[in-house]
Amino acid sequence: MRIFQEEIFGPVVCVATFKTEEEAIAIANDTLYGLGAGVWTRDTHQAYKVARAVQAGRVWVNCYHAYPAHAPFGGYKKSGIGRETHKMMLNHYRQAKNMLISYDKNKLGFF
Repeated sequence: MRIFQEEIFGPVVCVATFKTEEEAIAIANDTLYGLGAGVWTRDTHQAYKVARAVQAGRVWVNCYHAYPAHAPFGGYKKSGIGRETHKMMLNHYRQAKNMLISYDKNKLGFF
């Protein structure tokens, strides 16, 4: 259904049925967007597995719409806007470098 594939910002509740966990994940990921998702379960293993598999930037488990101030905000796919406002974004502007410097004026090793 199209309503499951659009980013709708408003008071809307959509309900879909599924027979397996894999089918539920496939329905959730069958979209161009991935801003947020919610998972409800009593099984901790299942919560972790499904939350990792759903392609969304923020996945709430057994709650919804909690926004910790320190958490980056941004989605997957075409919902990727928002991460540039978090310190995590600095990683895109940094590059690791390892410098090994000897201050000895005498030759070391092969050189």
